[in-house]
Amino acid sequence: MKRLFGTDGIRGVAGSYPLDAGTIRKFGLALAAVLGRGHERPTRVVLGRDTRESGPWILNAVADGLASRGAGATDAGVITTPGLAFATQAGLFDAGVMISASHNPFEDNGLKVFAGDGIKIADEVEARVESLILDAGLTAPPEGEGRAAEDGSLVRRYVEYLERLLPRGRFAGLNLLLDCANGAACGIAPQVFRHLGAVVDTLGDAPDGRNINLGCGSLHLDGLAERVRDGRFDLGLAFDGDADRCLAVDRTGRAVDGDHILFLCGRRLKRVGGLTGDAVVATVMSNFWLEKRLAEEGIRLHRAPVGDKYVLERMQSEDAVLGGEQSGHVIFRDRGTTGDGIVTGLMLLDAVLGEGDTLEATMDGIVAYPQILVNVRVKEKPDLRKHPAIGPVVAAVERDIGDRGRVVLRYSGTEGLARVMVEADDDALVKDSAERISAVIREHLS
Repeated sequence: MKRLFGTDGIRGVAGSYPLDAGTIRKFGLALAAVLGRGHERPTRVVLGRDTRESGPWILNAVADGLASRGAGATDAGVITTPGLAFATQAGLFDAGVMISASHNPFEDNGLKVFAGDGIKIADEVEARVESLILDAGLTAPPEGEGRAAEDGSLVRRYVEYLERLLPRGRFAGLNLLLDCANGAACGIAPQVFRHLGAVVDTLGDAPDGRNINLGCGSLHLDGLAERVRDGRFDLGLAFDGDADRCLAVDRTGRAVDGDHILFLCGRRLKRVGGLTGDAVVATVMSNFWLEKRLAEEGIRLHRAPVGDKYVLERMQSEDAVLGGEQSGHVIFRDRGTTGDGIVTGLMLLDAVLGEGDTLEATMDGIVAYPQILVNVRVKEKPDLRKHPAIGPVVAAVERDIGDRGRVVLRYSGTEGLARVMVEADDDALVKDSAERISAVIREHLS
């Protein structure tokens, strides 16, 4: 069982374990040791960061650890997480480390690791790195022995790549408002959308090291919605701190989440013959309306566990080109190796323009299914569907719901919680079903 790596790398309060300087230097050492096995040449790692004030010292600590095992480090500077993944792959590095806590407040930070192909490292590699970090006999390397060589061309090459994804002038006549979350998108997203012809105004574009995600970005859409509703903008896009997510608001200020984006982009790709296998991948948490509406378009929805790396794994196994999460973490597999908020915004706009209708007109025709998520405190975590008392209740609820909805049961990976999610086309049915299942779990496992 991994103890440091979560579904998206190592994350915590900067300066506190496991993101204290000593442990970070051990992380760099462990990563270099694992990557260097069986290789004669020195390992090469590219490092990037978002705009948090802790980013520079964490980057230096990683470089110290890498240098202790003879690995070379390159500093890409402030860059988005998908930009770092692009740089890792395009620059022929052995790995990339993104220093970011994504949508978390500035006090937090994290370490996301990409393999040389630009895909997040496999669980078994994470486990080997973690095992070395946790080895009590392994001493943290000294401070100041490593230095990452700065390479500003890596961001420029990523921007040029984004600018080539669509014809120049594609967004001519569009007035856009971009909320950059005071994060890594600030120096990239406005430039790309302007290059493609849009008139762009910005929010959250003045990072000071402490205001990343602070009342702005994809977790805080109110400010963006209010500005868009004044009638001057055609659309608003919001990124998170490391810009691997994108959400939108239409002219009415209505939120457009990842499910909406998957539908709009999946439908457009299907209609132009670009949706491989006529399939889209989402997570178990995506609303049931998405599955129904995609089916009406002749598109199958495959579901994966929560977490973008699991979405990507399912996309690879199904040879799907489009997948993502409600959070706006959307992967266009023929355009990148991980979720990319800027790519998502580009493809969403392109899909809306391609359909010749306004975003708000499409949104008017989408009605989400009522959904309830109940967390039940538990003392143990048996298979709920196979439990002699709980399983029959779950089966009975699913028979009652039939094809009108679904039940999703899962445990928290970090807490003693069973998560019961029920959705269907009837609010009363949803509430009753969720309570029936929660009650029997509470009776037998709490």
